[in-house]
Amino acid sequence: MDLYYTPGSAPCSVVLLVAAALDIQLNLKELNLRGGEHLKPEFLKLNPQHTVPTLVDDGFALWESRAISRYLIAKYNNKELYPEDIKTRALIDQRLDFDLGTLYPRFGNFFYPQVFAGEPANQGLYRKIEEALDFFNSFLKGHKYAVGETLTLADLSLVATVSTMEAAGISLDSYPRVQEWFELVKSTTPGYEEANEKNLKKFKAIIKKSKEEL
Repeated sequence: MDLYYTPGSAPCSVVLLVAAALDIQLNLKELNLRGGEHLKPEFLKLNPQHTVPTLVDDGFALWESRAISRYLIAKYNNKELYPEDIKTRALIDQRLDFDLGTLYPRFGNFFYPQVFAGEPANQGLYRKIEEALDFFNSFLKGHKYAVGETLTLADLSLVATVSTMEAAGISLDSYPRVQEWFELVKSTTPGYEEANEKNLKKFKAIIKKSKEEL
């Protein structure tokens, strides 16, 4: 299977973390988004939305990181990362939707205009991040992981976002449950270093280069 991705992207890291947890090898095809490679006709045929990550499995193209992740989990029949119990699965889906619709967008709305457009930090948007982290901190009460006592897809999605936020300089000091969860997930996720830490280093390099170019 081919995975079109860009280093430093949290959504791409989600899929890489899932692949590592499933112990599968993906054929990585790096796209230079700043160079417009995602807008080339051959890629648009695969994904008209021209986003990464995009998975291609024997001609079947799929994008959106959580959709790809669930597809891989189903394909390899893994019942640990996405259990069949409907209440557990509902909570995982809630955490995924929270990440997709609240936590990551709030981070992106605050941080990316500063890096790529040279805008000043917006404190109102930063307070939105604090509120989202407060929400997540409350979700973790009584839970070892994001959902219950075992590692699930919810953790892999959320850790990609939280690690990116930390790499961007957002402190987790006011969120003790999030801090504890973060350290646990980093130490218990299969292949975490290879799947995520390397991308975080590239993310920091992208930030540095973008700031220099402004």
